[in-house]
Amino acid sequence: MITSTLQWVVASALVLPALGKIYNNPTELTKTTYDYIVVGAGAAGAVVAARLSEDKKISVLLVEAGISDQGIVPLTVPFLGPSLSPGTPFDWNFTTTNQAGYLNRTIPYPRGKILGGSTSINFMAYMHGSIGDFDRYASVTGDSGWNWNNMQKYIKKNEKLVPPADHHDTTGELIPSLHSTTGALSVSLSGSPSPLDARVIATTKELSNEFPFNPDGVGGNVLGIGYNFATIGNGTRCSSVTGYLTPAFGRSNLDIVLNAQATKLLVTGKVKGLPSFKSVLVTEKEGAPVRTLTAKNEMVLSAGVFGTAMLLQHSGIGDRDELRAAGVATVVHNPSVGKNMSDHALLANMWSVNNSNSFDAIFRNPNLFNADMNQWATNKTGPMTGTVANNIGWFRLPKTASIFKKTPDPAAGPKSSHYEMIFSNLWVDPIIPAPATGNFMSITTALISPTSRGSIKIMSSNAFAKPLLNPNFMTTDFDIFTMVEAVKAAKRFLAAKAWKGYVLGPAGDLKTANTDDEIATYVRGHAATVWHAAGTAMMSAKNANYGVVDPDLKVKGVDGLRIVDGSILPFVPNAHTQGPIYLIAERGADLIKQDCH
Repeated sequence: MITSTLQWVVASALVLPALGKIYNNPTELTKTTYDYIVVGAGAAGAVVAARLSEDKKISVLLVEAGISDQGIVPLTVPFLGPSLSPGTPFDWNFTTTNQAGYLNRTIPYPRGKILGGSTSINFMAYMHGSIGDFDRYASVTGDSGWNWNNMQKYIKKNEKLVPPADHHDTTGELIPSLHSTTGALSVSLSGSPSPLDARVIATTKELSNEFPFNPDGVGGNVLGIGYNFATIGNGTRCSSVTGYLTPAFGRSNLDIVLNAQATKLLVTGKVKGLPSFKSVLVTEKEGAPVRTLTAKNEMVLSAGVFGTAMLLQHSGIGDRDELRAAGVATVVHNPSVGKNMSDHALLANMWSVNNSNSFDAIFRNPNLFNADMNQWATNKTGPMTGTVANNIGWFRLPKTASIFKKTPDPAAGPKSSHYEMIFSNLWVDPIIPAPATGNFMSITTALISPTSRGSIKIMSSNAFAKPLLNPNFMTTDFDIFTMVEAVKAAKRFLAAKAWKGYVLGPAGDLKTANTDDEIATYVRGHAATVWHAAGTAMMSAKNANYGVVDPDLKVKGVDGLRIVDGSILPFVPNAHTQGPIYLIAERGADLIKQDCH
């Protein structure tokens, strides 16, 4: 989407100073046995490693396949988030299979391959999900510890609400009592106003029946339009590294190894008749020396929705037929591994606007870009302190929608959403590059309660081979119906008086998408992903005959192995997923500590 900063990305990727006890590759490690080994340093793994290492008696190793995030300027500048993937050194650079629901297109699927994982390269949107999300997790697992009320204590541990970069008066933009100011992760409202902000809010007043104002969507009540919170503090990105690992860098009981891809878990014996997986093979790259690392207590997988499922499969935990086809011997037959993937399909909708202050100019005019960067570097103010969206909204289809005559409502509850709208003061299409001229605004629509389910599976025993990644987007009537209705809702939103004289008309193929059939074709031809995949190692009730982990996040049918990341979510939440994953990690760390003591 934004290419003018790629030279910053590539050049600064070479700056890799080591901080604390960080090893640059597995051969540098001075020991190979720890009490706990955490694989993956993203939103979940960094939290688990930091929380476990708070106990000085426990030794922890955090294993990350990517490079260090230290000293790479674009990672720290909030507005440059869209330039960090795909096709950069910080991305796993996955690509999907041909997607039938997307007119057989393939799409790139960004995943952070760097210390901090996707929290180091994402768009930083922060919310917790709906009350119904967590209450449903508790219901399907039979564990009340996952319900909304119980998870409140982890919000307090995670969130640290701070003033926006411009220190504007936030009265009316949030409800302070719904937020924590004592957590590890800096969270703020935008410190850079957009020409859209006042118009968006004015529309919530004019069209309040369909697009009501939500005074604060972070507190579990997601429906309506409100202000977007982001993991930004003092105008700078706050990742799982800056929030959790930086305070832990000096701990003598925490080691971090970079450029260390986990390729296989090893069986180290049996406990109560179950295979015990307490060793892992890691290597810097294909063909490099391999080291065996061993956990005395537990191996914790936090490799992400794709990495965790793939590592399980490479280790012989998965569907026996799929493993056989890939040349991997089955240790535990579990057909649920790699299945049940759900995600928020994304569609960027653009309009031409009568506004010379759209942010499109920043990425066309080197002088303006440099001036904004200098302002950020000097005092952490200006456009570079914000994300691409200051306002966000979540909505339900009407109860009378025709789709409900043949499809049960898939939302987590009556106060959970079916689709989302994101408002941006520039062209943000991940599929089509921005035109060289013109000013634009975007309303990105996203499917929040999808009924399509996809999968990921390995195709060979080579851990460096690309997987078969099939999100299976837009393959149900409900998903297509909802995305069509979301586009129609965005058009109705811009028909409000607030946009008169400002919006000139739709841009791109949206111009010819008017009937339901035309909009459906437009959706299939342009939709992508918000990269919010979930569910490939889903949790289920302890006695369930499906699922990958029990409610305590221990892998079913094995010993010594636990999963703490977004792969365990049975349903993708009403949120951009980093927020819920941070909460999963906080509770996951507590569950591990309880067993340890």
